[in-house]
Amino acid sequence: MKKTPTQIRVRYAETDQMGVVYHGNYAQYLEQGRTEWLRNMGFSYKWMEDNGIHLPVIKLSINYKAPAKYDDELTVFTSLRKIPTYRIEFCYEIYNQNNELLVTADTTLVFINSDTNKLMKAPKYLLDKLVE
Repeated sequence: MKKTPTQIRVRYAETDQMGVVYHGNYAQYLEQGRTEWLRNMGFSYKWMEDNGIHLPVIKLSINYKAPAKYDDELTVFTSLRKIPTYRIEFCYEIYNQNNELLVTADTTLVFINSDTNKLMKAPKYLLDKLVE
């Protein structure tokens, strides 16, 4: 399935005293990868929310292989694990500018109807885009 690259430069505030990215910041990098994946599909989180869908994360798994450091140029590759149903499962790989694999990760989100707060199926417009 479609793999979207997202470029991120590590900011000083994202690191500890050793210049290494604090582990909790990787969740934000994954979110940025996800939002850019959606944007490349023709949608944004804001557009989906304005159209009655929320996407809360229900699972996050990160495997740290090597540290990212201050001023590194990271590339987050984001793709889908499978066609969404009530859930949408993303997988990620984060590389530095030397093409070293730093992180692999997975997230699972669910589609929630904003009006009813109930679980719903993946919207047809997203499914249609995935088969183009």
